[in-house]
Amino acid sequence: MNEILSLAPQNVWKHFYSLTQIPRPSGHLEKIQAFLLEFGKQAGVESFQDETGKIVYRKPATPGMENRKTVILQAHMDMVPQKEKSVEHDFEKDPLQVYIDGDWVKAQGTTLGSDNGMGVAAGMAMLTATDIPHGPLEVLITATEETGMDGANGLKPGLLKGD
Repeated sequence: MNEILSLAPQNVWKHFYSLTQIPRPSGHLEKIQAFLLEFGKQAGVESFQDETGKIVYRKPATPGMENRKTVILQAHMDMVPQKEKSVEHDFEKDPLQVYIDGDWVKAQGTTLGSDNGMGVAAGMAMLTATDIPHGPLEVLITATEETGMDGANGLKPGLLKGD
């Protein structure tokens, strides 16, 4: 078991670790998109992918909070694929080798993808949380942000229900 799974809050770090195991360099997002859609199905929340590759999740309010405004959480799925010259790593195929170094979580010889993997992990944690009262929740995971802001720029009016 990876030592990251022992970090708190465990629900966030569990999801972040799972993201580090799915290749997701900008321009090659098919694997992470399939993973995120399957996650939504397993979490039992409404989930879909739009024509620009964004993933949208919707989770109903907890009882008694149905009249609250919808909250939107947004993050992006792609990462910058950089590595040290001496490291053999294929960002389209290989999982990241993550570890804890003192107070830091790092990847062995590569970028970590925590921008914006931690945002995606936080959204996933909220979608699976059963102990946090909340109004209606939408989680928007955009695509191809590291190379052109395509997901954000392609956001169509009316896709989200929240303000």
